[in-house]
Amino acid sequence: MADRSFLDWPFFEQRHRDWADRLDAWCAKNLPVDHSDVDAACRDLVARLGEAGFLNPTAVDTANPGPLDVRTLCLTRETLARHDGLADFAFAMQGLGTGAISLFGTPEQQQWLDRTRAGKALSAFALSEPRSGSDVANMDMAATRDGGDYVLSGEKTWISNGGIADLYTVFARTGEAPGARGISAFLVPADTPGLEVAERLDVIAPHPLARLAFNDVRVPASAMIGKPGDGFKIAMSVLDVFRSTVGAAALGFARRALDETLERAGSRELFGAPLFDLQMVQGHIAEMALDIDAAALLIYRAAWTKDMGAPRVTREAAMAKLFATDRAQEVIDKAVQIHGGDGVRRGHIVESLYREIRALRIYEGASDVQKVVIARQTMK
Repeated sequence: MADRSFLDWPFFEQRHRDWADRLDAWCAKNLPVDHSDVDAACRDLVARLGEAGFLNPTAVDTANPGPLDVRTLCLTRETLARHDGLADFAFAMQGLGTGAISLFGTPEQQQWLDRTRAGKALSAFALSEPRSGSDVANMDMAATRDGGDYVLSGEKTWISNGGIADLYTVFARTGEAPGARGISAFLVPADTPGLEVAERLDVIAPHPLARLAFNDVRVPASAMIGKPGDGFKIAMSVLDVFRSTVGAAALGFARRALDETLERAGSRELFGAPLFDLQMVQGHIAEMALDIDAAALLIYRAAWTKDMGAPRVTREAAMAKLFATDRAQEVIDKAVQIHGGDGVRRGHIVESLYREIRALRIYEGASDVQKVVIARQTMK
């Protein structure tokens, strides 16, 4: 049983505790799912999460608008990740993919949100390119004005939900100014002519990923999210909200690794005594528990700060994401070591956690980039 004592921390209200309890009960009955067909599994997970109401926090409720609740987003990702990494992925993309629409979209654009929150449409966030991952300002994709339309040309890659999404939030260079100040954001439905899946990408933890080609994709000017040239600001605002949740997913993986390790250390005998009796194993478990609590404090500090009305939490979110993902990698590595041969046997939960955690240290800002962000914010 995963530690639940952190829910009593002052970061949370009773509604957060109730939400975590309901979601954990749902997960125990419905997860994990079969990962042999990740496209089908993601579609099914989104539909079932939506039907159960667990996608509601991912986007603004158009009937009762209000700010996104980052603490609920983090609690949800942590809980889902502890049970099934693909379920966390499915939930996360519904939020990240529509984040710009929630924060900056017009009422017409926000009509999509009723569908994504209900699990009836899948969304994706198309920012990275072959030549620009962390260096967003260096993107090549162009959006050229043509009368009442924009024409998008270029490529996006490493796009989560690529190939199965119903809508994409796409960032492209509109040229109002050099660098980051000349980028805009667009809402592009997946069935728009000229938008093609150029390549499906296989990674060590199977998720739906693709490289997308935009071959003179024509969208109306009303598809622009926010104002011309605001794309970089929009992207960073979205990441400000969702970067902490990446740390929360890592935290869920780490908690599961600790749970599995405690069971292993208590049930496996070595030299005539439980594995736990070895002081070296006790030392590893102590370090794992310490890293988990420290990560949780950073994550929920960032989430609470944002929920309390802070316009930006760039420093706090970067710290939470960096520490939680890096330390979760260490926690899971210790779990693999304590499990011995079983820890690297395909199909074992610890082996799958080892594959799942690695990508979190790269996407939404790699660990080294987070250090740069923290340093610059600290200098300010």
